[in-house]
Amino acid sequence: MFARFGRAIVLNPWKVIAVWLVLLVGSFFAPSLADQVSTDQASFLPSSYESVQAQQLAERAFGQGDGATATIVVKRVDGQPLGVADTDRVGQLAQTLQGAGIDRVGTAVTGPQAVSPNKLVQLVNIALTGSPADPALGDAVVSIRDRTQSTLDGSGLSYAVTGDVALLVDNQDAFDTALLVVSIVTLALVVGLLLLIYRSPVAAFLPVVVVGVVSAVSSAVITLFVKAFGMQVDQSLLTILTVVLYGVGTDYIVFLLFRYRERLRAGDASKDALATAVSRVGEVIASAAAAIVIAFGALLLAVFGGFRSLGPGLAIGVVVMAIAAVTLVPAIVSLIGPKVFWPSKSWQRTPRGSVFQRLGGFTGRRPAVVALAAGGVMVVLALGVFGLKVDYDQVAQLPANTESARALNDLKAGFPAGALNPTTVYVRADNGQRLDPAVLGGFAQSLTQVPGVGSLMPGPDGSPATISSDGTIAQINLLLDTSPYSTAALELAGDDLRQVAHDRAPAGTTALVGGVSSVFADIRHANNRDLWVIFPVAGVLIAVILGLLLRSLVAPVYLMIAVGLGFMATLGATVLAFQGIGGRSGLSFSLPIILYLFVVAIGTDYNILMIARLREEARAGNDPRTAAALAIQHAGPSVAAAGLILAGTFTSMLFAGVSFLTEMGFAVSVGIVLSAFIMSLLLVPGVTALLGHTAWWPGHGDATRVDPSAPPTSASEAESEAAPAH
Repeated sequence: MFARFGRAIVLNPWKVIAVWLVLLVGSFFAPSLADQVSTDQASFLPSSYESVQAQQLAERAFGQGDGATATIVVKRVDGQPLGVADTDRVGQLAQTLQGAGIDRVGTAVTGPQAVSPNKLVQLVNIALTGSPADPALGDAVVSIRDRTQSTLDGSGLSYAVTGDVALLVDNQDAFDTALLVVSIVTLALVVGLLLLIYRSPVAAFLPVVVVGVVSAVSSAVITLFVKAFGMQVDQSLLTILTVVLYGVGTDYIVFLLFRYRERLRAGDASKDALATAVSRVGEVIASAAAAIVIAFGALLLAVFGGFRSLGPGLAIGVVVMAIAAVTLVPAIVSLIGPKVFWPSKSWQRTPRGSVFQRLGGFTGRRPAVVALAAGGVMVVLALGVFGLKVDYDQVAQLPANTESARALNDLKAGFPAGALNPTTVYVRADNGQRLDPAVLGGFAQSLTQVPGVGSLMPGPDGSPATISSDGTIAQINLLLDTSPYSTAALELAGDDLRQVAHDRAPAGTTALVGGVSSVFADIRHANNRDLWVIFPVAGVLIAVILGLLLRSLVAPVYLMIAVGLGFMATLGATVLAFQGIGGRSGLSFSLPIILYLFVVAIGTDYNILMIARLREEARAGNDPRTAAALAIQHAGPSVAAAGLILAGTFTSMLFAGVSFLTEMGFAVSVGIVLSAFIMSLLLVPGVTALLGHTAWWPGHGDATRVDPSAPPTSASEAESEAAPAH
């Protein structure tokens, strides 16, 4: 099928390019993907979770979502305790903000209760109307910051605005900056590495052009998809999609160009060489893309919407990129011909004595040594997994110079860590009767006795519970002893405090625990569930793809074992780097599942390319060890080049300035290096050589075949690729 398809593409390049141009122009009229982004993690949870029910109750009773607040942290510039004049000035600030007519700003409250015991910090708590993810609230925070600056100017007081909405604003700004930085660095790395590999500006900029077209088209398709199904998009999708398209797209282009160059060196005419390259690499790209799509598609099984929203977007991007790799790229190369490698002349000669020849020869002679050494490296790195700790702190991922982060540091000078994000308990009358303030006061005091709860935060009128206008719902704010994002806070809000609140709720009422600690306790529960569901489902489905490709039951098993080991080694190395050397308290909660999907999918890419070449060399009549030697010699350079480029693109995330993206960039880069250089180049050929014909059981994938329409692939004619520098 790919033979006829490849020849049709090569012979009709202008028609193919015209179709892509139409798609590109059409994408300019599609809605923007950025407009579909949600930054509110709670919005990704199902309504069955208690924190979501509490938020819905807050919106119904008080006209605001749970956590829709802004807090101004004020202190003296000289670090001295606040005086009477200072507190009066802060009181005037609250009155100014409340009367400023800022959209979505309700009450602005301060007073003696908002001054820290040591007099170093005073808070202004501002009630905002709407969900924290509402863009209008972000605009309100910007207005609050501007008005606060003008009001306190020259007063000797410094300020910083924080709170859930302010954190979301700064978080979005950090991700926007990260997207710009990652895009620039990724582009520079891709072009630089391709120049190093091909020594040709044409080959170096080809992926840039193709990925630019695919990025516009795929973004339009993703936007139409999420709008059609009413889905939300996590803010990290835009950054991750950019890196995925550059990385995976460059991989596929490298696969094609290496095979094209191989056939040119074997003496084929340009169009014949390109058609053969599409024929041989098309199946690999299709299978590799299918593996990635399945891996990303498995995210649709997630309960947590943040994961579920990533799946379709990334899968659509990979599908569009795969289609472009076997249509648009061959069409462009068909028009350019061998000049795609200009000005380098290396495509005209076959290098001899390359590192991949030597590596292949050694693997063919000592497959057990190679397999044990490669497996041993990954096992040692995998031991780091036993030290894994998961971190749900969304504040810690922000750059330290953001206003929200600065406010948190100022806050700690005078208040407990939980003062920023109170854990809120809502009490609802079951039969519509009015709640008794005295009973609510006793209930609120009983909650402060739960270990880990620091104190009660009075309402605007000084009472322990704020009651809704109809008297049927009450809000009680509790300050925890620890950071609201800490493991202890999550365990408290998601377990002990909930149990006590449920058990001690006044008769005829129902108590629900909300607030950021409760939200992330539910996210942690959803995350753990998703890990246990998505991991095995993705693994089994990818194994099915491999089984269909190879017509074998044995090869997919050890290939997936190798990929699983690669995942464990990657995660272990990341734990050692960030928790061990870096001293971090833990890794981002979403890293393991995203890392698993990337390492499994992309690692399978390289495995598919290598195992397909192993099968091809076996079909050419070579014994298992010779086939392994030739497969490394021929496919090794493209695997190494693709791995180097893809690892380089993810390395760009190290410059993002966002903790999660930094962790992801490091982890995925390490995972790709292990997948390409350890697993695919060493472990898989070594194990396949040891198993021999058994690797292809129960089929006969290694049976000698003669394809009269295909050019010969013997060692004398096939490319003996040099290192990527060639």
